[in-house]
Amino acid sequence: MATESSPSLQDVLSAQLSSSPDAYPQKLDPVRDAALVIRLDAAAYRAASFLDDRILSVQTTGAWIPFARVAEAARHVVARHPIHFIFHTGHVGSTLVSRLIDETEAGLSLREPLPLRTLAEAHDVLGRPDSLLSDAQFDLALATFMTLWSRGYARGTSIIVKATSSTGRLAPALLERHLGPRAIYLNLGPEPYLATLLAGQNSPIDLRGHGAERIRRLQSIVAQPLGPLHAMSIGELAAMSWLAESRSQHETIARFPDRVIAVDFDAFLARVPEHMARILGHFELPADARYLAAVGRSPALTRYSKAPEHAYTPAIRAEILREARRDHRDEIRKGLAWLERLAQANPAVATVVTSSTTSA
Repeated sequence: MATESSPSLQDVLSAQLSSSPDAYPQKLDPVRDAALVIRLDAAAYRAASFLDDRILSVQTTGAWIPFARVAEAARHVVARHPIHFIFHTGHVGSTLVSRLIDETEAGLSLREPLPLRTLAEAHDVLGRPDSLLSDAQFDLALATFMTLWSRGYARGTSIIVKATSSTGRLAPALLERHLGPRAIYLNLGPEPYLATLLAGQNSPIDLRGHGAERIRRLQSIVAQPLGPLHAMSIGELAAMSWLAESRSQHETIARFPDRVIAVDFDAFLARVPEHMARILGHFELPADARYLAAVGRSPALTRYSKAPEHAYTPAIRAEILREARRDHRDEIRKGLAWLERLAQANPAVATVVTSSTTSA
């Protein structure tokens, strides 16, 4: 990636921030108190599976701009569009749903914006001695990005932010501070979630990488020690991950029942048109009869949404899950047993497990 610090490029991008999504605030760095703003067009937004560092290349141009200047540009944004969120528990079709929304041409999807992760991490430590942001500074940062995310290309467009799974923990604070957004929360029950996670080649890396943050969240709602992580089997790690993210979902829906709906991914795949009608209605997006008649045959349902160059259909997914249930039977049992033991000893955990069973 080519970055420049020249005043001219900073001036151009700062001016664009208040008027066009083509200036995209890709990264927030609280240490340097600045944001990385890059050039991005409508086609790039639509193609991107992730708006994190994977979107950067040697062709990308951008500049680090002091955050105060970015916040000032956000104050001058005039054309704001409705903004809604897709939260999810991980590996449950969130990218697919966002791509199906793209097909309505009434929504601009922002898939996994990196600053949302940074804001979730900052919110975790608010009020602690190691927090780089005060409460007021955090509120300003969140409001700034909410405003910048709300820019769109066409009148009538809504912005759909597809979060990373772990940033669901920020959902209650975000929805409390901003009254307009609605959200869906995609999920799976414990057993299909474990089978899905254990089928992935990179799952051990993902589970260990997010393990520390997730187990800290869980430890706050249970009395007995949960760790150490190094002593947990891969199936137990997967179960712990399901519980941490499902707990965030449960809390969000309990606090905002009129603004957040749960969507079980297995149920979604069984009745795509029905669930897309429900999702679009919740986001107040148009869903005409022609779209709903065709969405069950969308090409998006035949490709792996995070890497569309690879074929991936519901039938392929079902076969992968059958193999995972066969090959990882023992680890799935360990994970489910871990959940059962924890639910028996902790009412808060039992509530999450029970609610996932009844809503599936």
